[in-house]
Amino acid sequence: MTNGRLVLERFPAGGPRGSWPAEEFARARRAEGQPAEVVMDLASDAFLVIVRVAEPAEVAAAA
Repeated sequence: MTNGRLVLERFPAGGPRGSWPAEEFARARRAEGQPAEVVMDLASDAFLVIVRVAEPAEVAAAA
């Protein structure tokens, strides 16, 4: 987990189908009830399927 994001899966950006595998994976996770989204990680040249999570400090402030 980094910056309030949990990475569920990584897909290489140079794949022949581009972001499609990542989008399909994210769609399947959303169908299961997870708020998954696809982001591009330029440093690793990969599409990441992530779920945003609250940082512990944010959770304490909301309580």
